[in-house]
Amino acid sequence: MVQGIRTQDGRRLTVEEYGDPDGTPVVLLHDTPGCRFGVVPPDVVTAHPHIRFLGYDRPGYGDSDRLPGRRVADAARDVAELAGALGLGRFSVLGLSGGAPHALACAALLPSRVRRAAVLASPAPPDARELSWFEGMTASQVEEFTLALTDPLAFAEALAARAADIRRDPAQLLVSVRDGLTDADRRILSGPGSGELLRGYREAVRGSSYGWLDDRLALLSNWGFDPAAVTRPVLLWHGAQDTFSPVGHFTWLADRVPRVRPVLQKDAGRFGALEALPAVLDWLCARPERATPG
Repeated sequence: MVQGIRTQDGRRLTVEEYGDPDGTPVVLLHDTPGCRFGVVPPDVVTAHPHIRFLGYDRPGYGDSDRLPGRRVADAARDVAELAGALGLGRFSVLGLSGGAPHALACAALLPSRVRRAAVLASPAPPDARELSWFEGMTASQVEEFTLALTDPLAFAEALAARAADIRRDPAQLLVSVRDGLTDADRRILSGPGSGELLRGYREAVRGSSYGWLDDRLALLSNWGFDPAAVTRPVLLWHGAQDTFSPVGHFTWLADRVPRVRPVLQKDAGRFGALEALPAVLDWLCARPERATPG
C-alpha cells in the first residue's frame, strides 16, 4: 500500500507499506540512490511474515518533495512524523549503505521511539578523526565525492546526466560503478532479486536527480549528530571487501557507537548486505533479554 503523508512544514513524503499490517514495524532507509521499495527483496519479505515493513522515499526521491540543504539528522524528524501519521509506537530502523547513516540518526535522535537499529555497509562521517576517509575506496567513488566537494554545480550536472541514463536503462548505474564490484557482488547481482533493485533505481530518479544530489551532499557534510551519542542497540554489518565504504569506516563506527554489535563478513562486498538481511531482520525483531533491555 502506497500513501502520502504531509510533514509539519508542508512537504509530501511517500510511504509504502508491505508485509503484516499488524506485525513488528521496521522502517527502511534506502540506499543512495534509492526509493521506498527494493531495500528488502520480496523473497525475504515472504520469509518474515510477522514484520510490518515501511519504506519511504527520502526528500527529492520518487514522489517525495525535495528538502534542499537537508542534513542526515533531518531523517529522524521525517521518520518521527511518518511514525506519528501511521500510528506507530516503538519501531526498529534498517538502513542500507547511503541510508545507513540516516538509520543511525534515528537511533541517536529518537531514543524513546527506536527499539533497535540495523546499520549495513555504512560510511563514516566525513569529518571522522583518525580516519583516512578515501583509503581503500574505489576510483569511481573517490572521483564522485571529490567533484561534489570541489565543484557542486558540476557535480549536480553530472548526476542529472547519470539519472537520465538510469531512466532509460537502470543497469547503467551498476555499469558506472563496475570498478568497485567484487566477484561476490556480481554473483548477487546476477540473481533473481536484481530486477527489483533496478526498478528501484529507476523510480528513485524518475522525476529528477535532486534526491541523489541532496543525499550525497548531506553524507559529505556534518551529519548533525554524534554517532557516539547513540543509546539504542545497533547491529553494524559490513563486507570486508567493500570498496564503496571501505572497512576502515566500519572500524571507526564500531569503535565509537556504544551499544554496537559489529559483524564483519570477510568474503562480502558492497551487495553482500542483501544476503545478510534475513539474519539482520531476525535480530531487529527478536525479543530482548531481560538482563539487557533494548
